[in-house]
Amino acid sequence: MASVWESLTVDARDPARLASWWAEVLGYQLVNNHPDEVEIRQSADQLPGIVFLPVSDDRQVKNRLHLDLRPADQEAEVERLVDMGARHVDVGQGDVDWTVLADPEGNEFCVLRQRG
Repeated sequence: MASVWESLTVDARDPARLASWWAEVLGYQLVNNHPDEVEIRQSADQLPGIVFLPVSDDRQVKNRLHLDLRPADQEAEVERLVDMGARHVDVGQGDVDWTVLADPEGNEFCVLRQRG
């Protein structure tokens, strides 16, 4: 018997703001907006979701889990995300063909090149 992936949970100082940011990045929709939990999904009936939970402290160390995005045009997507409030970060990646960014609360994620 296998498990079903329900959601990815992200701690956030401002869950509603961060959920809205990621919803715009991914083209997701808000499916739950409560003070103690905000969730986004591709559609209301489609799993997995991303759940944002409130925390009172800032992120202190590099993420141990992060999202990799693969857009059709890496350069244009990086520009769009930076315009939305992402920032470039160096996590020791060196000379690679992906770009490491951080969301408005400092959570790292990667923007990969198009396949092929």
